[in-house]
Amino acid sequence: MSKSIETFETLWEYCTSNNRLCPQYNIWQVLFKMLKNTDNLHGHGGDREPADPYIIYNNWEHIMPIELQFQFERYLEWASDNAQLDEIGKYLRSLTEVDWVHYGEK
Repeated sequence: MSKSIETFETLWEYCTSNNRLCPQYNIWQVLFKMLKNTDNLHGHGGDREPADPYIIYNNWEHIMPIELQFQFERYLEWASDNAQLDEIGKYLRSLTEVDWVHYGEK
C-alpha cells in the first residue's frame, strides 16, 4: 500500500470543501509557528508570503471573507514552497469542523 502524498491541490481542495472559508483566527498563530523560514518576512503577506497572524487577528472583523481565504491560501503556498505540505496538511486535517470559518459565518 502506497502512502498518499499531499499536494497543494489536494490540501486546498480539502480546506475549501464543506463550504470552508479559512481556519478560525486562533488557528492562524499555531499554523504560522509551524511554517519554516518566516523570520525575515515583512508581515503583511507579500507575494506568496504568509501574513503575520497578529495582523489577521487584530483586523479579523474588518477583513473581507475573500481576503481571509486569499491570505490562508498564501500560508499553504508557503508550506508548499518549503516542502511542508504533509506536515501542515496533517495538522489542518486534524481540526474539527468548529475550528473552521464557513462562508456565511463571517
